[in-house]
Amino acid sequence: MKISKSTLLSATFLTSATLMLGSPAFAQNTTNTGTPLGRIVLGTGADGSVAIDTPQAVTVITEEEIDREQATTVGQLFDLVPGVQPIGSGRVAGESFNIRGIGTLGNSDESRIIITQDGATKNYEQYRLGSFFSDPSLYRQVEVLRGPASSTLYGSGALGGVINFETKDASDFLTDGSNAIRTRLSYGSNSGEYAASVIYAERPSDKIENLVALNYREAGNYSDGDGNEIAGSEFDAVSGLVKSKLSFGDALAQSLTISYTRWNSDLDDTEYSQTGTLGFGTVDREIDDTTIAMRYENPVLGNNLLDLDVVLSFSNTEVSQSNAVFSGGVCATAGLFCDTDYGYRTTSLKVENTSDFSGGAYEAYLTTGIQLSNQDRTAETTAGGLGFHPEGSDQRVGVYAQGEIILNDRLTIMPGIRADFVTLEDGTGSSFDDYDETAVSPKLAVHYALSDTYSVFGSVAQTQRVPTIDEIFAYDDDEPSSADLGMETAQSAELGMSASYQGLISQSDAFDVKATLFYSEIDDLIARDSTAGTAYYQNVDSAKIYGLELEAAYASDRMFARAAYSDVRGEDEATNETLSSIPASSLNLTVGGMTQDNSMKYGWQGSFVDDISYGDDDYDSYAVHDLFVDYQPQQGALRGIEVGLRVNNVLDKQYQNSLAGDAGEGRSYEISLTRAFEF
Repeated sequence: MKISKSTLLSATFLTSATLMLGSPAFAQNTTNTGTPLGRIVLGTGADGSVAIDTPQAVTVITEEEIDREQATTVGQLFDLVPGVQPIGSGRVAGESFNIRGIGTLGNSDESRIIITQDGATKNYEQYRLGSFFSDPSLYRQVEVLRGPASSTLYGSGALGGVINFETKDASDFLTDGSNAIRTRLSYGSNSGEYAASVIYAERPSDKIENLVALNYREAGNYSDGDGNEIAGSEFDAVSGLVKSKLSFGDALAQSLTISYTRWNSDLDDTEYSQTGTLGFGTVDREIDDTTIAMRYENPVLGNNLLDLDVVLSFSNTEVSQSNAVFSGGVCATAGLFCDTDYGYRTTSLKVENTSDFSGGAYEAYLTTGIQLSNQDRTAETTAGGLGFHPEGSDQRVGVYAQGEIILNDRLTIMPGIRADFVTLEDGTGSSFDDYDETAVSPKLAVHYALSDTYSVFGSVAQTQRVPTIDEIFAYDDDEPSSADLGMETAQSAELGMSASYQGLISQSDAFDVKATLFYSEIDDLIARDSTAGTAYYQNVDSAKIYGLELEAAYASDRMFARAAYSDVRGEDEATNETLSSIPASSLNLTVGGMTQDNSMKYGWQGSFVDDISYGDDDYDSYAVHDLFVDYQPQQGALRGIEVGLRVNNVLDKQYQNSLAGDAGEGRSYEISLTRAFEF
């Protein structure tokens, strides 16, 4: 039986309202120690590292920050991550990502930035749609690893980097009790957005914990700073998460975690182009995204050579389009407007082991693994095959090894290498030959602690990216497929310095800062060539991308501050023109304070973006200011209630980011009410 969205919405709101009136609750403790640069990063190998001590640019976004942002889309979570920003539009189905100038909506970028959700690889590509469909409220943490050195553990071709989304755990809501319920209601004035979520977590025994979450979000069209309504930005979406963890074995060291996530949005007469306003007309469109991930972890107590991490995952993204309305095109003349069912279905198995060879004067770890994946891409239309969106399969076998040697607690050396064996098979029924290629990605990273305060680090890496199904098999009446494409190859280097201070102003405060210089030369870039008689995609001239990232954070008992600065430069080496994927330089600041009992946090966030030009296209600089207050009583009858207030774009600034398809959202008043119970 199919449950309607109105029924889900009613149930979610009814549950939320009932719990808001209930008895006092035990609130989740979300207090962090130290600064954001002191957070543990799990996606870098071995047993995880502190962010400021890794020889790689990496940032961790926590659940507290996700909740405070009251974000509509996941792209809004990256304001405080240097070198990372969403591209496309504020529409929920029109968002992709850019890391260090890698990522454009006009090209096949799904393999230049690797996205995972609970270890499952996520990607999607379709004309005028985004690449990732989800809801921010599903996640407890997001890790961003910038730069191609990420390729060793995640896959050759990660020229920009990796974004890891980790869904909520039952343990996030369970402290003293065996059951917990959290409900949340929120409202945004600009688009009339309202959202409701309910989470139930249980721990019936020391061995088992379960979580069920349901979210509903609905919004109308948002307006920019000049009051112009952005057509097609209205949406409604239902998302949910079911997650269970079983711990077993000696000391309950082994675990099996299974997560099921689903996101669905079904809209009639929405804008065909979700990445920007282009006047393509409207279409009925349903997007359904499902992820299933099973993770087995076994540290094998008593055996330093075995520490297993196995992830079996399935990802399925389906988009169904019908009833396209556009005066300039019909199905008979343009397959773009035909009723079509698009799909990306990926099955993957990743087996990874970390061995500990540590001795008396050193620590040594070796992480080895194999990753198998098969992706089927479909496009079933009433008019037959779509040359611009070919069907096919992508089969990969990746093997990798990464070492980590720590000498005298000062010098860390991390060599790594990965090889991916890729086979692309045509699924259009044409006579295209299979495409086989092997990508090899070596790296070497070094981190040296000059003292307890100062450290330096650097890395060199080569990353090769195999062409995608789209790039090899796409064609039209005037342009043949691109069977002779070669791989993209990036040669990259990073150099940085970090400093960590304790007791800078008071005995309990901390200040961390990390600066990274990076440089990449990318050869044999793959780009669309619309010239009649030439291949659909071609390897074109090389490009260079370089820049500076700076992260700084301060935390004390009464205040906190954070800064993220990014200056990315990039040119086509043949024309010396700025690459259209290069973001404008930006500085994002947060300054806030808190009461002595930590029940209230308040502050200001500012985003300052420089002007930039791409040939004849000029984008002005702008500044956007936000204010926030979070109130969470720590005792008394109101314990367990949290109120979040925000004013986004306080000055109602009219602006447009250079990588966005539309102007940004004008002033909006946001409020959220969260209620947590534990029993």
